[in-house]
Amino acid sequence: MDRQALTDERAAEFVRDAAAAPSLHNAQPWRFRHFRGSRTFELRADPGRALPHADPQRRALHLGCGAALLNLRVALARGGWHPAVRLLPDPADHGLLATVRPAGPGTADGALAALYPAVHRRHSSRYPFDDTRLPERIRTALGDAAGSEGAVLAFPSSWHLEEVLELLEEAEARNLTDRGSGQDLADWTRPDDSSPVGAAPDGVPGYAFGPRKRGGKAPMRDFAGDRPVAGRAAAEFERSPQLAVLSTAHDRPEDWLRAGQAMERVLLLATLEGLSTSFASQALEWSDLRWPLRDPVSGTGHAQIVLRLGYGPEVPATPRRPVPDILDIRP
Repeated sequence: MDRQALTDERAAEFVRDAAAAPSLHNAQPWRFRHFRGSRTFELRADPGRALPHADPQRRALHLGCGAALLNLRVALARGGWHPAVRLLPDPADHGLLATVRPAGPGTADGALAALYPAVHRRHSSRYPFDDTRLPERIRTALGDAAGSEGAVLAFPSSWHLEEVLELLEEAEARNLTDRGSGQDLADWTRPDDSSPVGAAPDGVPGYAFGPRKRGGKAPMRDFAGDRPVAGRAAAEFERSPQLAVLSTAHDRPEDWLRAGQAMERVLLLATLEGLSTSFASQALEWSDLRWPLRDPVSGTGHAQIVLRLGYGPEVPATPRRPVPDILDIRP
């Protein structure tokens, strides 16, 4: 697409693309401002959509907003613009996470633009994947995608994979009996939403819960908790789940934003490669379980997210808030 004037309508289209990003419990903790005069976008945190129990430091909020920022960059690049980004530009304004000024013309990043077809195709799948091993070519490409955003993507194997799976299993067991985790599920899951038609605009709807795990080692979060969901089946999941741990050298808000961008870049590329993806973030919600996820060889790095990758069925999208609810256009 050739670069065109940045009208209000195009700004809204770009924000719609940005908001297709994933977030913890699909809380969508972002808001955007667009200033017509400077053609600048602001990405702002929406603190009312934080999860105080699972995410007291708002690390996951920053990851989700970072993912939305990457989508915005991809959409602008596809439109022929170069997105000039500043992270945390105002120390006095903690809600302002980033500014993005479309520059150009003719300076768009082709590698970013090429990811655009995956922006609205990427969905979190909580269904079983098969045990087909990811080709080494794809693993390398996903690692390079994370590296281009300043993060490291590692595929644990052997004893390290077993350790990661044990940490995730321990976290899920804790969450099932933890009052705060139960409140998060009550606030941000919609078990009665059985189809996309008429579903609430946020949270995880019942049709996206996936089946209950009857067997297998895949580290699945049960969004139903202890609530019955009518018609929900059970299924065998993969015996050899393929996980990837994304980490950063430091653990500051700017690192969380970079990790969110790296996460989304990996997910978009995985989608283009025909992979299904989901998250295994339970252990990251417990500080004593998050620390052992770091690189077992160097003992360094801060795990930011655990991804589950594989070949699985296509799944429907989860809902998103209307653009007018998240975009404020100013002179």
